[in-house]
Amino acid sequence: MTLVRSFDALRERVAELPPARLAVAGGDDPAVIKAVVAALKANMISRAIISGAKPTIEASLPDAARRNVDIIEAGNPADCATEAVRAVREGAANILMKGHIDSTSYLRAVVNRETGIRKGGVLSNVTVAAMKSYPKLLVATDNGIVPQPDLDQKRQIILNTRDLFRGLGIDTVKTAAVAATEKVSQALPATLDARTLTEESAAGLLPGFVVEGPFGYDVAVSKASADKKGLSESVVAGEADLIVFPTIDAANAVAKAWKFHGDAETGSIVLGARVPVLLNSRSDGVARRLNALMLAIVAGSVGKGEENAA
Repeated sequence: MTLVRSFDALRERVAELPPARLAVAGGDDPAVIKAVVAALKANMISRAIISGAKPTIEASLPDAARRNVDIIEAGNPADCATEAVRAVREGAANILMKGHIDSTSYLRAVVNRETGIRKGGVLSNVTVAAMKSYPKLLVATDNGIVPQPDLDQKRQIILNTRDLFRGLGIDTVKTAAVAATEKVSQALPATLDARTLTEESAAGLLPGFVVEGPFGYDVAVSKASADKKGLSESVVAGEADLIVFPTIDAANAVAKAWKFHGDAETGSIVLGARVPVLLNSRSDGVARRLNALMLAIVAGSVGKGEENAA
């Protein structure tokens, strides 16, 4: 499988895969409908199930798209989320997208013990970025779900990304556990977690990942910085595919810096549920929504293939 290093290459990969079936929680928004219509035109999806105000959604859909869209009437954010999640649970859709509803209502429906689609572990968010300053896609986690992951949650957050990276053609993920310093210190718990994850990775306890750390962010993405700090022998330093941050604040700030200062093309998805989950910001335009959808398609294709093989 060819390695995917850009969103252009990702589009080519998605074009080789069967189109997905999408459930949208809250379609009462022009940006959401535009993204759905664009995905249908590009054959990324074959069908969309959209919850929300039916007259509003119908009026915003072009005639050509209506035959591929089912609308479920739902009057408030909680109902919109519940109905979209139900479509996934019943097998009518294999990707879930957040529309014009609040994140709290959306995620509550996803993790509901009786009616949700949580697999039982930790849900985690990733942002995938393509920047001119880096030679391949760079992934940050967790920048949207877990405020301050403990060691066990960090393990699960790493393992959650497995299908995504395999869908991108990466079998061994170079993973940097970042902290404020490369020196292990009792005063900095993130450095202790990074050391443990490094040891576990070396022992083969995180299959598919080579984890090293603690690294400063500079060491994770710059070979020159790694060399200056005496880490030239590192497999991961300067070549990270995945960066595991110690807190949601750090991950969120860096991912946003990629967008605003790195001129990054990005897409974000939530992993750890039965299907990939899209948690777009209401301010996201069509391009970022489609990037997220493409990431979900490649991640979902790997998981589905293994399920069928089993």
